[in-house]
Amino acid sequence: MNGASREALAAARERLDALTDVTTVDATRLADELAAVTALLDREVSLRRVLTDPAQPGEAKAELVRRLIGGQVSGSAADLVSGTVRSRWSQPRDLVDALEELANVADLTAAQQAGRLDSVEDELFRFGRIISSSTELRAALTSRSAGASAKTELLRRLLGGRAAATTERLVTRLVTVPRGRSLEAGIEALSKLAAERRDRTVAVVTSAVPLSDTQKRRLGAALAKLYGRTMHLNLDVDPAVVGGIRVQVGDEVINGSIADRLEDAARRMAG
Repeated sequence: MNGASREALAAARERLDALTDVTTVDATRLADELAAVTALLDREVSLRRVLTDPAQPGEAKAELVRRLIGGQVSGSAADLVSGTVRSRWSQPRDLVDALEELANVADLTAAQQAGRLDSVEDELFRFGRIISSSTELRAALTSRSAGASAKTELLRRLLGGRAAATTERLVTRLVTVPRGRSLEAGIEALSKLAAERRDRTVAVVTSAVPLSDTQKRRLGAALAKLYGRTMHLNLDVDPAVVGGIRVQVGDEVINGSIADRLEDAARRMAG
């Protein structure tokens, strides 16, 4: 992608991250729903042209999406797709590619939330090596004469119980709906997405009042230096935090609030 499409995809990825940072959102279900929308737009050429027509108002395109899929997918999925079609796309197929990527990222996010992302990345790499070393297997998985159900069953026998559920889902989707890519290219793209996701660390930041843009930049830079990787700040406001901030990265908590310090002083006095 280039130009407008690249910017639109980046904005869509940010919206997806914001959605999946909320624990009540089922990332696996979201992935399934985005994959279903991808399949719809891949089939319906005229529809994707309408949804990427720069002459059409963004809100009109979003309303069309809500009418078409609003009753068939979750509110989170409908809102995400609606927001995506509001953006400007360089060409209609870029929208479909973007939705497919969002579906894959949602699945990888589910693996990350389950603590299985490292395993998924390793399994994708090993599956790619197996494909490159087995002409017979590659032929079976890419054969045009074999139906999707036969390929799904073959992958189930190969991966079922031996790989993470996310790995099986991603590979099955790639094999049954290749969308013109080679199997090797598809596996490589999935591996890159997994690596990008693994390098993304989320810091939950709680403060008594909203942080300014300058404070957010400084905090993000300080945490990136501390952890050696780019940090995504998930911001929350809690008036109970009297002053300062509270930062949680994974299981590690960095307490910098006055309330925490007062509680610590009271415990010491009681002791």
